[in-house]
Amino acid sequence: MKYLIIEDEDPAADRLEKMVGDVIPGAQCLAKIVSVKSAIKWFGVNEKPDLVFMDIQLGDGDSFEIFGSVKIECPVIFVTAYDQYALKAFKVNSVDYLLKPVKKEELSAALLKYSKTGSGDVKGEDVDYVKLVSILRSSSEYQKRLLIRFGDTFKAIDVSEIAFFYIRDRTNYLCTFEGTEYPVDQNLDQLDSLLDPTQFFRINRQYIINIKSIFRMVSYPKSRVKLELKPPVKDDIIVSSERSPAFKSWLEGKSL
Repeated sequence: MKYLIIEDEDPAADRLEKMVGDVIPGAQCLAKIVSVKSAIKWFGVNEKPDLVFMDIQLGDGDSFEIFGSVKIECPVIFVTAYDQYALKAFKVNSVDYLLKPVKKEELSAALLKYSKTGSGDVKGEDVDYVKLVSILRSSSEYQKRLLIRFGDTFKAIDVSEIAFFYIRDRTNYLCTFEGTEYPVDQNLDQLDSLLDPTQFFRINRQYIINIKSIFRMVSYPKSRVKLELKPPVKDDIIVSSERSPAFKSWLEGKSL
């Protein structure tokens, strides 16, 4: 089996490749692609793979945009952090999906289903992806509060009070506008699907920021953007080159 991974988080793509290899020894990953733009280019010059694993939220937009530019004639398994309610949209459209973080037994079941059908249940042209993404966006009710647990104590924090989320030493945290930090149970992939995209944006692998937390922005090499946040942080806060075009659209209030 020759397959393609479309995923903008390198550790997640590497982990998925390893798991596929464990389940199907000899399976060949043709490429690991990180953006809508590069995926469109890849499909334009390469023969179709047997199967595609596709994350929905990429740095430069939704992966559904790929289907509007190229004809994908192979089965697609979406890898997503969308919640269970939104996943009804996938079931209605007979689309296979894996929920992040991907579990090996669920991957095995999806690949077994693929191998039994020979070509999967659904080909790219069989699904109305524009309708699907519309259902996903309309069905998602964005998180208004987060329940934080530390020790035996619980605290509910309004999302509007959160300046940014970040990863440090493999632990996920939030920081309020008052500068108070709390560990959170959700990872950044999960948070990215729970938060209102008009207010929050994932600028790189380590940070999701509230638009109100931006104090200053300056241009940075390789078409990136450097931010100063409030409250201030010690890290260099850099919008990755892959996410910079979508970040600028987000600042202008354009739909991503």
